[in-house]
Amino acid sequence: MTLNDELLAQLGDPGVEQIAELLGTDVASARKVIEATSGTIIGGMARNAEYPEGAEALRAALDEHLDADPFNADVASLSRDGQSILGHVLGGQGTEQAAAGLSRLAGVAPGTILKLLLLLAPMIMSLLANRASSTGMDAGALADVLHREQSALPGRLGDLLDDLLDGIFGGTQPSVPQQGRAEPQRASHPEW
Repeated sequence: MTLNDELLAQLGDPGVEQIAELLGTDVASARKVIEATSGTIIGGMARNAEYPEGAEALRAALDEHLDADPFNADVASLSRDGQSILGHVLGGQGTEQAAAGLSRLAGVAPGTILKLLLLLAPMIMSLLANRASSTGMDAGALADVLHREQSALPGRLGDLLDDLLDGIFGGTQPSVPQQGRAEPQRASHPEW
């Protein structure tokens, strides 16, 4: 089971319905936006964990989220925690770039996507912390897990998120050639 699957299971139908309402879309589209948003957060963590010091820092941060229950926390505390997490994972400017990129993909306002990023980051940290604790995961194993999670994204979505993360982290080679590439759809339903 992927972290995104665990996230959707923990949110349950009521949580996904609330996110659909926040996004101004239907439940099926909200699930796709959640997948893209969680994929961006997980992808950012994977990029950071490519370096031993990044993997060590992330593994240490997971211990702080072990006993947290973000699925029953208030929005204000989730947003504060999410801002801190995203600051470490994507950086301030990277978080804004992620919100803008996901906004173009999903056809949802960047500010709304930013709210979703802030809410989902603590949830993903908590799920990852529980997984790391239950399996005795060290920093190297954590990096491997994050890489597998990132690779589990469906083809087109994975390519789009790789390009988005390349832009944030300064990647030199986009995974999809720029020439002949279709502009992301700006409708209320995500293209992926």
